[in-house]
Amino acid sequence: MPKLHILLAPSETKSSGGDLPPLSPNSFIFEPLYPQREALIQKYKEMIGRKETQELQKKFGIKKMSEIESYLIDITATPTKKAIERYTGVAFDYLDYPSLDSDAKAYIDDQVLLFSNLFGPVRAKDHLPYYKLKQGEKLDGIAIDRYYKEHFSDALDTVLEGDVIDLRAGVYEKFYKISKPYTTFKFLKEGKVVSHWAKAYRGKLLRVLAEKSITQIEDLKDALPETMHLDEIKKSGNKEEWIISIRD
Repeated sequence: MPKLHILLAPSETKSSGGDLPPLSPNSFIFEPLYPQREALIQKYKEMIGRKETQELQKKFGIKKMSEIESYLIDITATPTKKAIERYTGVAFDYLDYPSLDSDAKAYIDDQVLLFSNLFGPVRAKDHLPYYKLKQGEKLDGIAIDRYYKEHFSDALDTVLEGDVIDLRAGVYEKFYKISKPYTTFKFLKEGKVVSHWAKAYRGKLLRVLAEKSITQIEDLKDALPETMHLDEIKKSGNKEEWIISIRD
């Protein structure tokens, strides 16, 4: 049976350290496309090597040099960790990957695809170094979202065989436009659309999917937590949008 795949946005914030080997072609899904990733990795390294304060402040979205210094490293020579453990932030806090059992972790590892601002589409279990690049920033004039959309869309089309759930924030749709039917979610609280805290509810949904080993989107209807009520389903083209009321 084809797997259900979940597309997830990354986070600007990341955990440091790592206990996995440095980057190599087999650190990522789509190994034959590693040269395309490597081209941007090299441009990132060149930026780090220039050590121009204003450039680093802009690309990192950080003003204090004391905070910038921890990122002035060779990302190809430092330890890595799973992407799902590298990223932190609201959605990842509510997923709470470390507390999942081994089966749920395996589900996340294999079925979640994230869209890195530097490395492009990666599996949750792919290996990432500690790095920093503000969403929307370019490298040597290259728009990263368009770059990965051009080079990786065909490969993504081939891997997304079963049902697809899109939990990305809208800006990350620029990395890849889904070419088959997929499901998204809109969260309402007291009748109003939830914006920032939608990240938390996406994290909670992802945890439910993993704990219940959901393989088809229909199965999620009966697995929703009591705090989430499915009000209606709207369809537009390939997109099916679930409208969910939050009842904390």
